[in-house]
This record gives sequence, structure tokens and C-alpha cells, in this order.
Amino acid sequence: MLQNVTEEEYIEDLAGGEFEREPVPQSQLKGWRSFLGMYAGEHAAGTEFMIGPLFLTAGVSAFDLIVGLLLGNLLAVLSWRFLTAEIAVKNRLTLYFQLEKISGPTLVKFYNVANGVLFCFLAGSMITVSATAIGVPLNMEMPTLEDTLPNGPTYIAVVLVVGAVIALVASRGYDMVSRAANWMSPVIVLAFLACGVVALNQLGVSSFGEFWELWGSGSEPFPGQIKYTFWHVVIWSWFANAAMHIGMSDLSVFRFAKRASSGWTTAAGMYVGHYMAWIAAALLYAVFLETPAAQAMLAGGEAPPVAPGPLAYNAIGWFGIIAVVLAGWTTANPTIYRAGLAFQTLMPKVSTFWVTILAGSLATVAGLFPAFAMKLLGFVAFYGFVLAPFGAVIVFEHFYHRQTGIRKNYAEFAGIQFNPAVFWAWVVSFGLFYFLSWQFDIFLSFVTLPAWLLCGVLFLAFSRRWQKEA
Repeated sequence: MLQNVTEEEYIEDLAGGEFEREPVPQSQLKGWRSFLGMYAGEHAAGTEFMIGPLFLTAGVSAFDLIVGLLLGNLLAVLSWRFLTAEIAVKNRLTLYFQLEKISGPTLVKFYNVANGVLFCFLAGSMITVSATAIGVPLNMEMPTLEDTLPNGPTYIAVVLVVGAVIALVASRGYDMVSRAANWMSPVIVLAFLACGVVALNQLGVSSFGEFWELWGSGSEPFPGQIKYTFWHVVIWSWFANAAMHIGMSDLSVFRFAKRASSGWTTAAGMYVGHYMAWIAAALLYAVFLETPAAQAMLAGGEAPPVAPGPLAYNAIGWFGIIAVVLAGWTTANPTIYRAGLAFQTLMPKVSTFWVTILAGSLATVAGLFPAFAMKLLGFVAFYGFVLAPFGAVIVFEHFYHRQTGIRKNYAEFAGIQFNPAVFWAWVVSFGLFYFLSWQFDIFLSFVTLPAWLLCGVLFLAFSRRWQKEA
């Protein structure tokens, strides 16, 4: 029997319910509270339990961490608000469909593979984080900073179970991801706050002066780590989510926003998660470093392990285990959701559910290898550096296409499969600055912004020339 359906219902059915290849209709737009919960949950999450301690392994000082994070996180919020959210509410398209219109379907496939795979690796590191919590009551051997391969059958079994649950939640779509974040984020935020307070008490700190004296000017970096200065903290914290904001990945999230002002909700993630939670997690590790076992490892030139589950359990017991498990989920869920959208551009006839299951499976396999979590600072810097320049293509076209006389969405307009302006702009900017970073041992996050700017400028210049010739 034929049924009467609205245009929005037809579009939703055509797009599999997530509007992957259509603008989000007005009836599906969401208020700022939906994004507040998602960002608070995603960024007060599993990565924070790893990143806070890893700052300590880099020997960062109290001033550099506290003030550097204030500035770096502000720059990240401004990037989300005035770049990502601004463009998202104008076009209401996923990053992948928007980039396809500009670069052509052939070129965007290569980008989407890289994007989806890197997202899966990040989600995999969060599965590792949750596994360290579940492994506490199982007496599981915890991975160390130097571990690359799985360290036992218990670890493998726990990772497989955690990955399966996370993949199923993410496969239910944006609404489920958003609801899960809203349910879990208050619990996680409370846990981080409790961990920080308990850790300060365990360290015997009762005043800011004692805290400053304890942390002081930092320390020498642990074996295998580099020393972080003030500018390392500022730039790294700004570009820790470079792929999401200046890389435009969160177009896929903010396309559901009623207004661009929803971009301000990212401050909940930055200052609750990337500020309070990072510092609280670092304090948990500081407590562990005072133990005889950790001191013996340091004396022997070995880096003490960073295992969020035992660290949180030592501070707040079973509540800490629950918080670490949930924290891993709230990062992995939206990350796998984004990866599924990337893979769907390669398989447009496959439903969102199944491509997200595929992404979750790949993330679970990545979670079996603890190196992704233990080397998270370096991995996050690399992943932002690779993907961010593609976002410059979207940003520079959106704001400067009229001034430079180029046509928007040129690949779609001209019916071409491959836009060389996009390809060569990325190759030159990525190749040049990666070579400089490698040749002169420059911290990779320091060259992310120059590479992003160069890619945008080259894209405009190449587009102006090749469009005129065409």
C-alpha cells in the first residue's frame, strides 16, 4: 500500500536516516544542549585518562601546563565556533560529501580511507583505555609505555568484548551517540573531579602553593619521551583536535545545529575535559610515581606504565573503574560514527549500520595493539597534521571563492572525478612541512598551522589557474 510521506521523511529514508548525501532538513535540527552533552562527554573521556599522565612523562612544568592549556583550548574553541560551525550551518553537509563536491569522488575516496582508518586507530586506543579498567578485577597484566603487541589472552578477550559493545552503540546513529554521551558525561566529569581531589589528598597537598611546590618546574622527560615546553602545550592542545575543527570533520556533527553559536558548546569539552580532566589524570599518575615500584623503574631508566584503570581504581575504587570504562566509550562512540560516515562514501549502497560495524571492527583490532594508546601524544599530532590541510580546502573556498574568482564545488559543477588543485595543494603542503619536521626534528604540531595555511592558499591559486584553462 502506498503511504503519504513528507519530503523530510523521504530524504531520511533515502539517506539511511543520517542524511549522508543530502542537507539535513529543518525538522531534524537540534538545539545547543544536544551538542553540549556530546562534547562534554567526548572530551572528558578516555583520551584524558591517557593524555594527562603522558604530559608528566614529557616533564612539563606546572606553569606551562596550567597556562598553556588555558590558551591552547581557547584557540580550539574559536576554531570550532568561527570555522567549523559557521560553515556547517550554511551547507548542512557531512565533511565527506562536501569534499566530494570540491575534489571529485575519486580523490575523496583516498581521503576517506585515510580519515576513516585514522579515526579507527584513535577509537582503538580508547578501547585499550576501557580494557585497562575492566582488567583490574580480572588481575590482567597491564600494557606498558613500550608495549606494541597484546600482552596476553585476558587482554585480547577484554578488548574484543569492549569493542563489540562500542560498535553496536555507534551503529545506532547520531541520536544514539548523542544520548549515550548525555547519559555518561555527568558521571565521568564527577569521576575526574573526584580523582583530582583524592589524588591531591594522597599527595599531601592542601594549598595552591603546595601544589606548585610539588609540581614546580617539571622534570626531565621519561626515557623515550621529549621535553614539553609552554609552546608545546599551547600548540598541541590547540591541534589535538585539528582534524575535527580546522580539518572540518565536525561538519558532520554541526550540520544538525540550528545556529552556528552551538559551536561555543565545545568549550564544555575543552575546559572540563582538556583542562580539568587532563590535570586530574596527571595527578593520578603523580600519585603512582611516588610508589616504590615506580621509583625503582625510574632509577633503572625505565618509564613506569600508564594504565588508566588501575590509576583511577587506586583513587576512587570501583567508581573509578566504571568511569574509565564509560570514558573510553564516550570517545570511541562518536569517533567510530565519524569513521563509519567516511567508509560509507566508498560503499554508498551499504547502510550506515553496517559501515559503522565495519569501522567498529577495525577499531577493535587496533585496540589489541596498546601502542596506539601509549604513544597517544605523537599519534594525535600526526593524525591532525595529515587531515587538517583538507579542511583548509573547504574553509578557503567558502570564505574566498568570490574574491579569487573561482567556482564553488567545482568538481560537481564540471562533472570531473578528480580535482588536481586539491591533490597538489595537499601534496605540496604535507610533503614540505613533514620533510621539515623530519629533517630538522621540529615538533609536528608546530608545522600543522603553516601546512594548513599553505594548502588553502595553494588550492585557491591552483583552482584559479586550472579553472580558467578549463
